[in-house]
Amino acid sequence: MRFDNVCLESIGYVLPKEIVSSEQVEQQLANVYERLGLPEGRLELMTGIRERRFFPPRSQPGPISAVAARMAIEASELPVEKLGALLHGSVCRDQMEPATANLVHYRAGLPNSALVLDLSNACLGLLNGAVMLAQMIELRQIQAGVIVGAEIGRPLVEGTIDSLIRDETLTRKSIKPAFASLTIGSASAAFVLCHKDLSQKGTRLLGGEWMCDTEAHLLCAGGVESEEHGDSRPRMETDSEALLHAGIKLAKATWERTKRTLEWTDEDVDRAFTHQVGKAHRNLLMEGLGLSTDCDYPIYDRFGNTGSAALPLSLALGAEQGFVQPDSRAALLGIGSGLNSLMLGLDWKTVGVKGTVWEGE
Repeated sequence: MRFDNVCLESIGYVLPKEIVSSEQVEQQLANVYERLGLPEGRLELMTGIRERRFFPPRSQPGPISAVAARMAIEASELPVEKLGALLHGSVCRDQMEPATANLVHYRAGLPNSALVLDLSNACLGLLNGAVMLAQMIELRQIQAGVIVGAEIGRPLVEGTIDSLIRDETLTRKSIKPAFASLTIGSASAAFVLCHKDLSQKGTRLLGGEWMCDTEAHLLCAGGVESEEHGDSRPRMETDSEALLHAGIKLAKATWERTKRTLEWTDEDVDRAFTHQVGKAHRNLLMEGLGLSTDCDYPIYDRFGNTGSAALPLSLALGAEQGFVQPDSRAALLGIGSGLNSLMLGLDWKTVGVKGTVWEGE
């Protein structure tokens, strides 16, 4: 998969104001920890996640995504009428019907001629959406488009805590599938992509590759089961160790295909931006791909795992901090439960970035 005419023009993001430390999470589970003989500090020690952020209770992703989309559009400096598609790509959405993208499109003020739809694929949704936009741009179906999403982690984390507290049959073994749910955070991010003839920034999306390992589709799975849990908050079960090793294996295979497609070697990569899971994933991923940890920009320690927004947010904050410099090559190394992997290459010049902290509606 190669693109000749596509540029990543800008990134927008929205951060929650409320910070919740791993220590605070464990304080709510103090009785569970005591009963099972678990040491305090286990959550941060195992994951490297010091804190995560949450949007206010009962927040919906649509209004937050609309702000992130506007941030990206403003940073792109493109005329709104050039935007021919608005895709919403996060796991979280406002309702089953209509697509959350409709609210985002309306509030972002895009033209009625735009394609509007939801696109969801676990933690890969925004990257998948970027590829879909790139394909439409390459085919001249649109001149530019937006992919955006917002992940609302509070219900999953708080619901998991409540379930663990209520479960009197819980053991050190049975708690493990719920542990990854406590690492989840919240954030929103958006990309604007455009045809190179429109671009003022010049960062080319070169292409990449995708692969899957659907035999692993149950290693990380979740949803809403109100009868079992007594409420409508989502729950997840994750075999963290099996998921880690299966994910690294898939990532290595995808990276080899991506390098062949882009005609890159490991040494050609100046910067890498990955899905932000935790320290074990980061270390094994970079080692497995033959890349130095000096080339990536980790943010999981202060934001946790923010799902589909994690990699775009890492890229946005890294760009803001000058971590990626003009005339460098940047790799986007995506992976999501299913398992699916998507890796893309950028010829970096500059990218517009604009973000804000959510103040509510």
